[in-house]
Amino acid sequence: MDSIKGQESIQVLLTAEQEAQKIIADAKNMKMQRLRQAKEEAEEEINRYRAHLEEEHQRKISESSGSSGSNVRRLEEETNIKIQNLKDSASSVSPQIVALLYKYVATVAHWSEARSGRLNKSVD
Repeated sequence: MDSIKGQESIQVLLTAEQEAQKIIADAKNMKMQRLRQAKEEAEEEINRYRAHLEEEHQRKISESSGSSGSNVRRLEEETNIKIQNLKDSASSVSPQIVALLYKYVATVAHWSEARSGRLNKSVD
């Protein structure tokens, strides 16, 4: 009888060990399944975040390029206005500058003639 009880006890222990191994295997499988699920969710979140960042980046690029175009147009207009102002100023002052240059050239020429005339008189 003791041997039958011993064998039943061994059989109960073996069954318990098999059940424990099954529980452990199921727990490992559930853990791996949860890890895979967490990894997939994390990858989805990363992809959504990347898409959001890319969208923000593209929006900023389009905003800056749009304002860049308007800045270029504004600068071209300002430059053209300044060029026109300089041309107007130059054309209004041009006769005065020509007269001034003529005066100095004539004065230098007259002074040069007068000086060379004196030199010729002193040499004679």
